[in-house]
Amino acid sequence: MSGSTLAQVLGAGDWLHVELDLTGVTDKPAFMDRCARALDLPDHFGRNWDALADCLTDLSWAPPVRGRLVVITGWREYALAEPNDWSIAQEVFAEAADRWTGTGTDLRVVLALGGSS
Repeated sequence: MSGSTLAQVLGAGDWLHVELDLTGVTDKPAFMDRCARALDLPDHFGRNWDALADCLTDLSWAPPVRGRLVVITGWREYALAEPNDWSIAQEVFAEAADRWTGTGTDLRVVLALGGSS
């Protein structure tokens, strides 16, 4: 698959590629809004940590796929502006990824260290 994009390669394996771009995000409401849009969270998403955890650990609202790869870009500004909330966000994503390990519907979350993916 030389020359293919990450999304194309993942799609060929029935994986969904999601880019969560946090560029310019400096507070929790903006973080939750970006999550809602990028992850296409359901309308009932309550825009708080518990609601994010619930949506990521119960994917009955989402189309079925073999797996999901969430690539978080532009996260450093948020991490510096809201270190406590950034720590909570990492914990929520890590616990959700752990929840789906070995289930046949994997969830992986990676932090991009450079620019966009």
